[in-house]
Amino acid sequence: MNPYQFIPNLAELIPDIPPDSIISRTLHESDGVRTVLFGFAPGQELSEHTASVPAVLWFVQGEADLTLGGDSMQAHAGTWVQMPPKMPHSVHAKTTVIMLLLMIRSTTGGNMP
Repeated sequence: MNPYQFIPNLAELIPDIPPDSIISRTLHESDGVRTVLFGFAPGQELSEHTASVPAVLWFVQGEADLTLGGDSMQAHAGTWVQMPPKMPHSVHAKTTVIMLLLMIRSTTGGNMP
């Protein structure tokens, strides 16, 4: 078994997203990080929520409305976001969206959700 994971194209891991659906697939989980790939059908959303650990969002494909705290912005392929723990955020897919989420273990010793 290789000591690394190589994925040449993240979007190919979720080729078909059924209408009115959000698909998630855990790609990696360790003591330090949990990596989840999301696929959103157009119009689908993750309503406002928080995470107990720092997180990074990377938009691989598509366009979405994104809220971070009280700020609203547009996300598209290439958008990268770092969030501290407990920051309210939401994602609403305007088109088919592929998004990578990295949940990073808290530097204060918090547990992974």
